[in-house]
Amino acid sequence: MVLLYNLLLILTAPFWSAWMWWRTKQRSPAPNWNERVGQYSVPRPTKERPRVWLHAVSVGEVMAARPILRAIRERSPEAEIVLSVTTSSGYQAAKDGPKELFDYVIYAPIDVPRFVLNAMARVRPQVLAIMETELWMNWLWVARQWRVPTLLVNGRISDRSFPRSMRIRPFYAALLKYLDRPLMQTATDAERITRLGAKDAQVLGNCKFDEAAAGESNPEKWREELRLNPERPVVVIGSTRGEEEEAFVAEALADPRLADVQVVWAPRHLERADAIAERLQGQGVAVGRRSQGTYERITLLDTYGELGDVYAVADVAVIGGGFANLGGQNLIQALAKGAPVLHGPHMQNFRDVAEMAKREEASVVAVTPAELAQTLADLLADPARRQTMSTQARALVQQNLGASARYAEAIAEALAQAQTKTAPR
Repeated sequence: MVLLYNLLLILTAPFWSAWMWWRTKQRSPAPNWNERVGQYSVPRPTKERPRVWLHAVSVGEVMAARPILRAIRERSPEAEIVLSVTTSSGYQAAKDGPKELFDYVIYAPIDVPRFVLNAMARVRPQVLAIMETELWMNWLWVARQWRVPTLLVNGRISDRSFPRSMRIRPFYAALLKYLDRPLMQTATDAERITRLGAKDAQVLGNCKFDEAAAGESNPEKWREELRLNPERPVVVIGSTRGEEEEAFVAEALADPRLADVQVVWAPRHLERADAIAERLQGQGVAVGRRSQGTYERITLLDTYGELGDVYAVADVAVIGGGFANLGGQNLIQALAKGAPVLHGPHMQNFRDVAEMAKREEASVVAVTPAELAQTLADLLADPARRQTMSTQARALVQQNLGASARYAEAIAEALAQAQTKTAPR
């Protein structure tokens, strides 16, 4: 299957390379292409400091990896950590975040044998840990040849991807035989990856609860920074994706009952900020931009890494990704800050958390713009209900802490076993 996979890579190279080029042109800055072909300036590891390579993809995975990285530091302080990403936004989030959590940050290699071999020869990890779902045939195969144990951490198989994956199950069965330990968020994820061909899947929980609960936000600081009037309610809109959702939310915000509400709106992809600003200005709304230091009744949070803290000022949080059929975005950060949550019906990628939040009455689903506007108006007029939802939200997060320590322990076990083996030169 590895040979067939690489033959298909060669035959389709004009298409996927053009697609990669187009994707990178849509976003800035461009990735480091030398690193994407496996050419790194990372020095080789020493015997005194065994190396863990942890791979995240983009901003969400980088943020989710932080409590795992912190737990690795505590559990295995001698380990040297290389953090890799795929996107430029993920790279920026890593560089802007706590630098003590890793020793090096790099771009992951494209899954071409020569590039992956280049990368492995330079990084030379004792353990390779991959966040969530980023599984590539050549990367896992090369790791097996180098006798580097591979772990999938915080693993998940979404409602949307699972049926598609089952249609090419022989490919996944061949790929997953090179994965040593699939460590999954939920029993459903474990059952799904087992059906795809993985062996010995374990359920260790969702580290995003730990990430959301880490550290304390200062609401007063953020109200001052964002020029928010303490006498008026605040709605924080997080991680909307694409034109359809932006139109949905903008229509709800145009409701006259919300005319005095202060809004902080953080798009999932920062390059959408111009389009959102243009849409709102077309509705006669003045728009501020955090990146430009301007603040209005509606301010776009078009910066990296601040949304999780800004949820602390929310009287209500609106979570994107689910108003259009996009699978939903992370609602755990808002729940951890005690914000009552509103989201759309399409939350497949966060199905278990969304169901728990709804069951505990910490969230409400809005299907139409009119429903979103009505629910916002009702909640903002009902402080007692908001307080109840806030209490339930915080309790839900507290009940689900601890996964990061379990993932760090699994990585430490793999590291201890790997140190008795020697990789080929």
